Amino acid sequence: MIERNLKAVVLARLEDYPAVALFGPRQVGKTTLARSISPIYFDLESEEDRLKLDIRWEEVLSLHQVVVLDEAQNCPEVFLRLRGAIDADRKRNGRFLLLGSVSPALSRQVAESLAGRVALCELMPFSIGELPRSQEDQLWLMGGYPDGGILEKSRYPLWQRNYLELLAMRDLPAWGLPARAPVTLRLARMLAALQGCVWNASQVGAGLGLSYHTVNSYLDYLEGACLIRRLPPYHVNIGKRLTKSPKVYWRDSGLLHSLLGVSDEEDLLGRPWVGASWEGWVIEQILSYLNLSGSPQDGPWFFKTSDGRETDLVFALSGRLHAIEIKLSSSPGTQDFDRLRKNADLIGAKVRALISRTSHPVEGQNELSTNLRGFLRYLGESG
Repeated sequence: MIERNLKAVVLARLEDYPAVALFGPRQVGKTTLARSISPIYFDLESEEDRLKLDIRWEEVLSLHQVVVLDEAQNCPEVFLRLRGAIDADRKRNGRFLLLGSVSPALSRQVAESLAGRVALCELMPFSIGELPRSQEDQLWLMGGYPDGGILEKSRYPLWQRNYLELLAMRDLPAWGLPARAPVTLRLARMLAALQGCVWNASQVGAGLGLSYHTVNSYLDYLEGACLIRRLPPYHVNIGKRLTKSPKVYWRDSGLLHSLLGVSDEEDLLGRPWVGASWEGWVIEQILSYLNLSGSPQDGPWFFKTSDGRETDLVFALSGRLHAIEIKLSSSPGTQDFDRLRKNADLIGAKVRALISRTSHPVEGQNELSTNLRGFLRYLGESG
C-alpha cells in the first residue's frame, strides 16, 4: 500500500482536536487511509453498521482508539451525539475520524454541529510526491485516482468514464445539481476542451442551450465535487486592463484525458492542447504540495493583461509573491525567462520560477529554471 502524505497531517490534527473530518472525492482512498489509522470502523451507509453503532454507542465512547465513521453525511443524527460526547470531555482529543465525499450535506452538518470541535482535511488523488519518479508521466496521463490506472494501467480510461457517468447520474443530482446526466456529461466534455482557458459562461451556455447564470451554477457543483478548479485572476494596479474572469482546469488529468479520448502517452504528446494539459497538471501538483505543507499562503491566481502578458500561476507564500511560468519543453530558452521576469516585475513578484521538463535546472536565490520536482524541493527548502 502506498503511504499517503496526508496521513501525517491527519494524525497531527487528531492530536490537537477531538475530531477530524476527512473530505475528498469519491474513490480517492479515504477509507483505506482511515483504516490504516484505526481498526474501529463503522460504515454509516450500511444499515447494519448504523444499528451496531447505535447499540454500542456507550462502549464506543469509552474506547481509547480513534473511531472511524465513514459516509457520515448519511447519518445526520450522529452529529448531535458527537457534539454531546465531545462537549462532555473537551480535553480529550483524537476521538473521531469522520469520512465523507465532498457534499453540501456533510459540510453543512460539520459547520452546524461541530464548529470549533473538528479539524478539516482534504484528501485528493495521488500526487507526484507519493510516487516514484518512474511513474511521473503515467501520473500525468492517467491521473491520481488509485483505481484509475496508476496502480494497474489496464483500468485507464474505462474507469474514468464510468466514474464520471456515475457522478452525473447519481452523486451530483443527490447533492442538488438539477441537470440531467447527458447535460452534465456534455458540459464536462466542453470544459475538457476549454482546459486552461479563461471562463466564458455565455459562450458555454449557448452551446448547451442554457443561460450563463445556469451554467455558472452547474460549474459551482463541479467545483464543489473537486472536479474543476476555477483559478481567479490576480489584480494589481499597473495601468493596464486585466482579465477579470477565472481560468478553468480539470483537477485530475486522467479525467481530462479520458474525456478528450487520449489513449496513451504518445497520443497525448501529439495533441495540440497538450501544453494546457501539462500546465493544469503542474498547477495542481504545486497546490497539492502547498496544502500539505501547512505554510500560510494567499492565492492561488493567474495574471493576464488585455495585451496578452500572462503568468500561469501566482501565489504568496510567507509574505513573498511567487510568479510561475509553466512550459512543456525540455530545453527552455533565455527568452522564456526574460518574459517571465518582465511579467513578474509588473506585479512585484519576488520569486520567479520557470518550470519545464528540463534535466539541467539552474537555480538562484529567487530565480530558477527547473523541473517540477526541483521546484517542489525549492519550496520545501525555502519555506
